[in-house]
Amino acid sequence: MNPPLVICSDVGKAWQTADTPVVALEGINLGIARREFVVFLGPSGCGKSTLLYLIAGLEQATSGTIESGGARVTGPGTDRGLIFQESSLFPWMTVGENVTFGLKLQGVAALERRQVAAGLLRKVGLGDVAHKRPDQLSGGMRQRAAMARALALRPEVLLLDEPFAALDVQTRSKMQQFLVEVWRDSGASMLFVTHHIDEAVALADRVVVFTARPGRIKSVVPIDLPRPRDPRSPAFHALSDHLTDLLRDEVDRAFAEQERVR
Repeated sequence: MNPPLVICSDVGKAWQTADTPVVALEGINLGIARREFVVFLGPSGCGKSTLLYLIAGLEQATSGTIESGGARVTGPGTDRGLIFQESSLFPWMTVGENVTFGLKLQGVAALERRQVAAGLLRKVGLGDVAHKRPDQLSGGMRQRAAMARALALRPEVLLLDEPFAALDVQTRSKMQQFLVEVWRDSGASMLFVTHHIDEAVALADRVVVFTARPGRIKSVVPIDLPRPRDPRSPAFHALSDHLTDLLRDEVDRAFAEQERVR
């Protein structure tokens, strides 16, 4: 069996405040296989986005180690692409320029960059918008452009922090279907953060359920449903109900903690 692509070993993260450290994550042990789609699910403030940023190399773990592709993660790298809730496209650049910004930094020639942008934008269903500015696109289109930008560097791991949170229900459903197609075509491993249980069931090979803060892994739930997945099916509902039961106590704990802090 091949070793995991991403390995988190006893990972912890604490934030230093004026009064006392705030422990966001504690004792995270997790392996992500190549081409696997893993969803992080948990209550607000449980550290799931923090773990994503640790894997991306944007933050440093307080304890433990993270490896990607056999190398220890000490900072950002082209092997890992990150997509935020907001598309974070540069508003002064065209969509095509945004998509190939990383390639420009690497010194790739302009003609090759235009060819890469054209191919990726066609792949994400935006073949006719390379010349437009981000503010001329809908929210869903901007997120697709952000995916194209992340894919331009051919990452082995694509990290997504609630990328569909701001979208309406219909657009979110379409984007979920689109993301599964991108995942299959790219061959990348996907790590996806969400608060939505049905979204987790719709997308994941495995769902990692986090406890309330400090975030620990409470359960890892395999989603053994064929794709495309029917959200009306009994099996889908059974998995949603199981995840709801796992999260119920953690959500209550998270709310109680927020009230205590207030």
